[in-house]
Amino acid sequence: MSSVQASRLKKGMLIKFDGALVRVLDVQHMTPGNLRALVRGKMRDIKSNRLVDHKFRADAMVERAILDERQMQYLFRDGEMFVFMDTENYEQVHLSVETLGDSAQYLLPDAVISVEFYEEAPMGIHLPLNVDLKVVDTAPGIKGATASAQVKPATLETGLVVNVPSFINNGDVIRVNTETGDYLSRV
Repeated sequence: MSSVQASRLKKGMLIKFDGALVRVLDVQHMTPGNLRALVRGKMRDIKSNRLVDHKFRADAMVERAILDERQMQYLFRDGEMFVFMDTENYEQVHLSVETLGDSAQYLLPDAVISVEFYEEAPMGIHLPLNVDLKVVDTAPGIKGATASAQVKPATLETGLVVNVPSFINNGDVIRVNTETGDYLSRV
């Protein structure tokens, strides 16, 4: 275990809180008036699946869980489970939709992803900063539209819906930021 300041908590981190292993779902930095800065964290207990909401002092030290990462290939979705295969020993690991959360919407079959393990148990995945996904459904593009024009929703091949500029058409491949879910560019 290593410690990290509460002000450095990020979405997706695994930390020890009240003796339990929790995943940070959301972080808000607050400075109410002339009071000390606070960090409000929404977290989910890994074992019991309960939600935890806690306010940390910004300078408080939080115990961070040390995770092992292994390169694994995403194979397929089996109902509520996602199946990954270790690229070295061909061992398969199943992760639930709850464990993956929003990360599941960025997974394409055959993609090689870092799977995080804590004491030999899979805890989640570490996505690349950007992924390229194909647009499967959006309103027709407008000729002469510029990048600064209006945006429209587009459904991508994984089911993710992203706002895109009006010049994007069905079949276009776009780059999406996995942290924010924002459109970055056409590929």
